[in-house]
Amino acid sequence: MSFTRKPLADCVPELVATARGDLPATLVITGGKLVNVCSGEILEGMSVAVQGGRIAYVGKDVSHMIGEGTRVIEAAGRYIAPGLLDGHCHIESTQLTVTEFARAVLPLGTTGGFFDAHEIANVFGLKGIKLMLEEMRGTPLAAYMQVASCVPSAGPEFETTGASIGPEEVAEAYTWGEDVIALGEVMNFPGVVYGDSKMLGEIQATLRAGRVVDGHFTWPADDWRLPVYAAAGVTGDHECVTAEDVIERVRLGMYAQMRRGSAWHDVAKTITAHTEHGLDPRRMLLVTDDRSSESLRDEGHMDFVVRHAISQGVKPVTAFQMATINTAERFGVARDIGSITPGSCADIILLDGNLADVHVVMTIAAGAVVAENGIMTASLAPYTYPGEVLASVHLLKLPVAEDFVIHAPVESGSLLTRVIRVIENHVETEELILDLPVAEGRLQVGNGLCKIAVLERHKGTGNKSVGVVAGIGFHEPAAIAMTVAHDSHNVLVIGNDDGLMAQAAGAVAEAQGGVAVITGTGTTLFLLAIAGLMSVKPFEIAAAESAAVSKALYDSGCTLNYAFMTLSLLALAVIPTLRISDKGLVRISPEEGIGLVSLFV
Repeated sequence: MSFTRKPLADCVPELVATARGDLPATLVITGGKLVNVCSGEILEGMSVAVQGGRIAYVGKDVSHMIGEGTRVIEAAGRYIAPGLLDGHCHIESTQLTVTEFARAVLPLGTTGGFFDAHEIANVFGLKGIKLMLEEMRGTPLAAYMQVASCVPSAGPEFETTGASIGPEEVAEAYTWGEDVIALGEVMNFPGVVYGDSKMLGEIQATLRAGRVVDGHFTWPADDWRLPVYAAAGVTGDHECVTAEDVIERVRLGMYAQMRRGSAWHDVAKTITAHTEHGLDPRRMLLVTDDRSSESLRDEGHMDFVVRHAISQGVKPVTAFQMATINTAERFGVARDIGSITPGSCADIILLDGNLADVHVVMTIAAGAVVAENGIMTASLAPYTYPGEVLASVHLLKLPVAEDFVIHAPVESGSLLTRVIRVIENHVETEELILDLPVAEGRLQVGNGLCKIAVLERHKGTGNKSVGVVAGIGFHEPAAIAMTVAHDSHNVLVIGNDDGLMAQAAGAVAEAQGGVAVITGTGTTLFLLAIAGLMSVKPFEIAAAESAAVSKALYDSGCTLNYAFMTLSLLALAVIPTLRISDKGLVRISPEEGIGLVSLFV
């Protein structure tokens, strides 16, 4: 099945002829309740006529457009709404290929999104982005690509990545097509504020190409540097965790993206900027950021986020606006997507029951019915990734238990030690200073603490750092290793047993990517062969394997919500407060910016 999305200019004669009744519509929907996100109304007894991939007519009566070949869908009083859009999403975080992601979310009512492929970009650079873009173009999704802005996220002095992207690469990516729509989240916000030439050059290349810039600002909402960041041309930001974060961004003319990922539960607090403080919601978007295949299966995608926002007191129509027209307007493509209006792409969902239930029973993408009653009805052609993408883990050597020993500068006694503390359902961490014992020149890590290590995997340098982490919860000998370690995606290892840590790291290295949980009772392995990030398997199998990792962690005492998602961020060197990379511990603070710090205080 072809899902070609033609430019509006190429469709005008056919659309006008159809609207007049001179050319039969290819598809019509009759007798539904239209969710009009432009006016904020629910309109009874409405019908929609489609010609090819675009909407020709919206009104009470479309009978004059029905011909012998027209597919007629009786809405029978169901809601007719625009397909949902994800305003900020990393497909790689779902552990799925783009094709399998489309299979997962289309039945849930997501028909498009704005995807930042900075995960694969940190492994393969522009080549990785282009591969995912090519795969996107073969799906029914109205998929738009953002160019990764921070490869590496914090600079080569803080971490080792598999590639580097700068202003020239950003400018090149915009020549690939209009669906390369924006500069992805600019995580190096200190660099922007203090005039880093690379970051400013990438933003300038984006603005000169007529694209928009997405942000990532984690300093407090009232920090004087937020307006400086906005002055650079950054007009959207998903790092909103409080109502104040949303309020300050909207007041500066930015779009506030409110996130409900697998483990990032920010909507409940941020949505109060509208429900309690009364701000106009037109510059507020609902997004997922990171959702695993497991949570797609168990909770949903944008349907879940919209439903959650409604449960927090948002009017249903307003919540739909936050996931459709607001998103399209933010990226400048509201002429094509985000509403059910004449000339727009025919991305339409039918919903049963109450609108607040967001119960999708049919999905139409680019004018074709692709899913009904939660099941894909359209077949999608698989995409084949080149061999080099399936062999991207290059450790200098397989690790042994001794690699995870933390040597102390004293033979015995104790040392004040910096410890990363995990915060459940949040992206930020805390820095703890704990007095830990030393015996025979080795730091003793116990009493519920774990070791955490990062092994460089891209260039075989042998770089390695080992630290201490709190809040994991293992109550028996256990270890987890993963090649999903945002954003540099080196091998991240966490455990309370050096031998098991070595086994887990070796397992994912020999598998050329994935997640391994090893305990005294066995090994759970989730293979992620594509760049060490994505599974080659169908959505249903990947979701089951992701769930098996969650169960293995839970059974070992790690009860964090969607623990894998939280743990995978502990190497993200631009999120406060304390992180770890292959170069060592990285601390981020509003006062001092970003810098490497020693393990011992």
